[in-house]
Parts: sequence; C-alpha cells; structure tokens
Amino acid sequence: MTENKNGSKGLIIGLIALAVICGAGWLLNYYVMPKGEEGAKTIQVQVVHSDQSAKDLEYHTDAAYLGEVLKAEKLVEGEEGQYGMFITTVDGETADASRQQWWCLTKGGESVNTSADQTPIADGDVFELTLTEGY
Repeated sequence: MTENKNGSKGLIIGLIALAVICGAGWLLNYYVMPKGEEGAKTIQVQVVHSDQSAKDLEYHTDAAYLGEVLKAEKLVEGEEGQYGMFITTVDGETADASRQQWWCLTKGGESVNTSADQTPIADGDVFELTLTEGY
C-alpha cells in the first residue's frame, strides 16, 4: 500500500512540474516574442523577381504584423504551417521547389528570423521579398 501512495505522489509531482514548465514556456514566449506597433503606419515592400526586376510597393495600414498586410493586399499566397504562412507566391510569381527556389524575407536588407505572420511592423519599415535559388 505504501508503494502505491509513493507512486501516486510521484505522478502528481510530475504533473505539477510539467504544468509549471508549460506555463513558464508560454509566459516566456508571450513576453519575448516581438510585438507589432499599434496604430496607423506606412511600410514599404520591395519584390525582387527571378529576372532581378524589382517592384516597390507602399502600404498604409493599422496591422501589427507583416503577414496581415501582405495577405490583405493579395501580394502573397502560401501554405499555413506551424510557424505561420510559408510564402510560395509573391506578386504572381511562384517559387519552383524543383529548382530549390524560395521567397526570402528581409527587413532593410537584414535577415528576418520569423515568418511574415510573426514579423512585427512599425512606421517606416522597409521589407524585401526576394526569389532566391538554392537551400
């Protein structure tokens, strides 16, 4: 009978520890994840196609994240995934996976480590979507 009580105590302690770890992970994500700026803002998006032609676009928005703007303006299409939308088509040009093509998102020429759906925007931000070949 004592073994059964000790086993139950261990299970309860394990479940509590798991709940605490999950809660801490959620809080960490909530406070560390970049937040979008509220209110009206103007951003620029440059699209660089496979033939190296570039198209400069300007958007006025209240959206907090880049993905919201790109979808609302019907500039991009993609597949929803665990981390947000994986962009497959920009401005009518679809990346060819057989040629290892993909759309690279940068901000002011610097790499962005989030999907467009998780990329916060602020007034005056400049983003680039470049069709890139090779993984």
